Amino acid sequence: MATISCPKCQQLVDSQAITCPYCRTTLKAYGHPGVTLHRAKKNEYLCDSCTYHDDDTCNFPQRPYAQDCTLYENIAERQALLEQQNKPISLQTTISNWIQRYQAILILLVLLFICLLIAMR
Repeated sequence: MATISCPKCQQLVDSQAITCPYCRTTLKAYGHPGVTLHRAKKNEYLCDSCTYHDDDTCNFPQRPYAQDCTLYENIAERQALLEQQNKPISLQTTISNWIQRYQAILILLVLLFICLLIAMR
């Protein structure tokens, strides 16, 4: 069971909990465990570090003073992800990924090659 810390009372609660069982703070948006509700710390706003606010594509009515949001995406986390995706991949990693992707075909080719060797003897 994965746990998260309640933003209000700091108690550990189940990550799928809709409300905190201790302070009754809403943890998930629209009462659905799959919709994360991001919350800002006291006296801060989510918009200050949100990708959508930064590129001016946010249409959230509480912008730029939103303290909770379902669409929030941290600029720093997004930048780190983009940098990681743009890093050059080593040849060993590329070959390993290729082998995993085409494992079934490689096994069939090896079996056909073994059959061919047996037939040639």
